[in-house]
Amino acid sequence: MASLFTEASAAPAQRPARVTYLLVDGENIDATLGMNVLNRRPNPEERPRWDRITGFAQKVWGQDVVPLFFLNATSGQMPMPFVQALMAMGYRPIPLAANGDEKVVDLGIQMTLDAIVDRDADVLLASHDGDFLPQVERLVGQDRRVGLLAFREFVNLQLSALVPDGLEIFDLEGDADAFTSPLPRVRIIPIDEFDPLRYL
Repeated sequence: MASLFTEASAAPAQRPARVTYLLVDGENIDATLGMNVLNRRPNPEERPRWDRITGFAQKVWGQDVVPLFFLNATSGQMPMPFVQALMAMGYRPIPLAANGDEKVVDLGIQMTLDAIVDRDADVLLASHDGDFLPQVERLVGQDRRVGLLAFREFVNLQLSALVPDGLEIFDLEGDADAFTSPLPRVRIIPIDEFDPLRYL
């Protein structure tokens, strides 16, 4: 009995499984879709399928995902049906309230990216926003994978410039298949992704 105990206690402790933190800037994704792609407010069926995005995040690096969805709740109200739908898909909604006129969602994501620096984890950020440049710069080049999930043609140019340093950029439509029907985008298409049937 004593020898069994000794063997068990001598066994090396298992490292926790590595995870991907998925941080979603929902306001930015929705605004970019509406203003830059559709030129109008998106209808519910035209918005991203958030469950597909978590599925992509899990598949892209083959590990568990911690999905965090940041919301602006400064008004004191939360869109409860949407929040409940997010929770049913496994997201952890993070409704934040501002003290003044600060960009509260951006602040929350910046603080979270700063906190991840000390963790042994990978990061996938769903946003086009250059406000996250200092935090992404700190994360890239460490022993971790850092990705940006966005419409490629609208990614902040300074963020795009981090690709040679290790930032991976994934397209919401082409890579993550986050939409149920094709979007009316005009973008540069790599020839191996070109599908002529979309244009016939």
